Amino acid sequence: MEIRLLTPADARNYWTLRLEALKNHPEAFLASYEESVTKENAVEQTAQNLTAEGNFTFGAFDQDKLIGVVTLLQEERKKIRHRANIFAMYVTPSRRGVGAGKALMTAAIQKAKDISGVEQINLNVTASNHSAKQLYTQLGFQEFGLEKNALKIDGVYYDDAYMVLHLKR
Repeated sequence: MEIRLLTPADARNYWTLRLEALKNHPEAFLASYEESVTKENAVEQTAQNLTAEGNFTFGAFDQDKLIGVVTLLQEERKKIRHRANIFAMYVTPSRRGVGAGKALMTAAIQKAKDISGVEQINLNVTASNHSAKQLYTQLGFQEFGLEKNALKIDGVYYDDAYMVLHLKR
């Protein structure tokens, strides 16, 4: 398995995996499949996002096939530039349990440590996603809050757990 930063050349494969994630796990993402699948110029916009300053999207590849992704985004505003956020973490179901998620998160954490001034990484995760929460806890993240009814999908509410990793400098 190879972990590397994605480039604009990976945009189409990223978008395909992103739509899979939104379809399979709507409770795990703010964006919806229905909104995303009709988005104009989605691949082109994705390619631009992959080169945006402070935006680092890592991919896990198994024999050149993209099987997982995670994005690390540094905050831009002066008072919160010491923070970075994890977004869009996903591993395709057939490849879960082989360490791709841990490898992706480890790469994102290392990148955050390499960015001057970043002192903590924040993320939120569906509170009922115990395997993801367990992974994040193993990597040093601590839960600091819970938002009840954060998402509502087809009349069902989902809570979000907020987690933070304080980087040791």
